[in-house]
Amino acid sequence: MSSNTQRTSNGRHQVVIIGAGFGGLFAAKKFKDKNVQVTIVDRTNHHLFQPLLYQVATGILSSGEIAPSIRQIMADQDNVRVVKGEVRKVDTDARTVYADLGGKDEILTYDSLIVAAGAGQSYFGNEHFAEFAPGMKSIDDALEIRARVTGAYERAEIADDPDERQRLLTFVVVGGGPTGVELAGQLAEMAHRTLRDEFREINTNNARIVLVDGGPQVLAPFGKRLGRKAARILEDMGVEVVLNSMVTSVTKEGVTYKDMKTDEEHFIPSYAKIWSAGVSASPLGKHIAEQLGVETDRAGRVMVNDDLSVGSDHNVFIVGDMMNLNNLPGVAQVAMQGGQYAANAIVDEVENGASPEARKPFEYFDKGSMAIISRFNAVVKMNKAEVSGFVGWVMWLVLHLMYMVGFRNRLVAGISWGLNSVSRRRWQLVATRQQLHARNALRKLRELEDKENIRSIEVRDNLRFGEGRDTRAVSD
Repeated sequence: MSSNTQRTSNGRHQVVIIGAGFGGLFAAKKFKDKNVQVTIVDRTNHHLFQPLLYQVATGILSSGEIAPSIRQIMADQDNVRVVKGEVRKVDTDARTVYADLGGKDEILTYDSLIVAAGAGQSYFGNEHFAEFAPGMKSIDDALEIRARVTGAYERAEIADDPDERQRLLTFVVVGGGPTGVELAGQLAEMAHRTLRDEFREINTNNARIVLVDGGPQVLAPFGKRLGRKAARILEDMGVEVVLNSMVTSVTKEGVTYKDMKTDEEHFIPSYAKIWSAGVSASPLGKHIAEQLGVETDRAGRVMVNDDLSVGSDHNVFIVGDMMNLNNLPGVAQVAMQGGQYAANAIVDEVENGASPEARKPFEYFDKGSMAIISRFNAVVKMNKAEVSGFVGWVMWLVLHLMYMVGFRNRLVAGISWGLNSVSRRRWQLVATRQQLHARNALRKLRELEDKENIRSIEVRDNLRFGEGRDTRAVSD
C-alpha cells in the first residue's frame, strides 16, 4: 500500500488510536505539540491501570484511583479528540473507522491507525464458565468480584447448613499467573486479617482459598526459584496451591479439576469462583488481519512486521496484547513501548519525510516482572536478578506509583497502601446487588431479545466488537 501522507482540510496528518490502555495512551502522549490531529476511540471513558484491578476487587483501592478519565488526561493536548464508542468496523482500503455509541455512528478517516484494543479473558473454548467465574479485565469485573467475595461472607453469616456455609467460605482462583497469585494472596489477607472479628456467626479464619493452575508452578515467567518461593508464601498464608491440574467444569455449585498426572477428577464446592487463566486478543485484530492477508495466532494476536505495521499497509500499527512479535509477553511494558514506537514512526514520517522502509525494527527493553503476594512480600525478576520479600515489595510500590496517572491518584494510592500495611481495615468494600448481577442479567436479556429479534439500548451498548448490533432497536 502507498505510504503517501494524506492531508485533511486543516492540513494535519490524521491519526486514529483505537483503545486508551497503556499502548494507546502512551502513543497519544507522544503526539503532544506535533503537527498531527489525533482521535482516541475507546468503549469506556477511562484509562485502566489493569494490573491493579485485583486491589479494587479486594477493597484496597477505589475504581477511580486506577481508572482516570481519558478526557482529563488529554485535556492539555489540543490536538487530541476523544470519542467514546465501540469500534464496529475498520476499512483499511478506505482508511475508515466506524464507531458506535447508543446506535449513533461516528465515522473517522485516518492517515495512520494505531490499534491498541487490548485483550479479554479466555476460557479456552469454555465460555459458559464465565457465568459463574468472572474474569478480571475491567472495572465492571472487579466490582462484580468484590460483590461476590463480600456477598459470600454475608451469606455464610446467615447459613444454617454447615456444608453450605463451608461452600460459601471457599474461594477458587483459576490461573497461577501474576493476577491469580496476587488475588489469592489478598483473599487470604481478607479472611485472616481484614474481616477478622467482623462477623458473629462465622470465623473467617475458616475460609478456604484454592489456587488452581495447569502448569507445574505458579508465576511461570518468573523462573522456578521465584515460583517456588511465591507458592511457599501463599501456602504459609493458608492458600491451597493446586498445580498440574486442568479445570474441566465450573458450575453454580463449584469447580471440577482434573489432575494431569493421575487423571483423577476432584470437585471443590465453592460459591465465589474467579477466572484469571488466559487471555484472548480483541477480535478487531483478526478483522484487520484478514483484510491485509496476515495470519493470527491461537490467541487471536496478529503477526505484525518488525515495525509493528500489518502486512503491506505501513500506515496501520498493532501494539500491545493484540500483536505477536518475537513471542513478546502480553504485559504493560510491551504495550507502552510499542505505542511510543508507533507514534515516533508516524511523527518521523510527518515531520521528516521518513519512509516506512527506513524504520528501525521495534526493540523491546525488558524492565522485569513483578508480583505482590502479601503485605511486605513481593517477587521481582529483572533479567538475571531476582528479588523477593520486603525489598521486592518496596520496589513494587515505587514502580506502580510511577506509572499511575495523575498526582492525586498516586497520592491516594500511596496513602492507601501505607494504611493497609499498618491497619487491617479496608475502606473500599462497598458492593451492590447490581454489581453482583448486572453482567449475567444483561446476558439473559440478550438471549431473550435474540428470540424476539429486538434489541434494547441496555444490551446494544454492551455489545463488543464482533458481537454485532443487529436487530431492530426498541428503546433508547
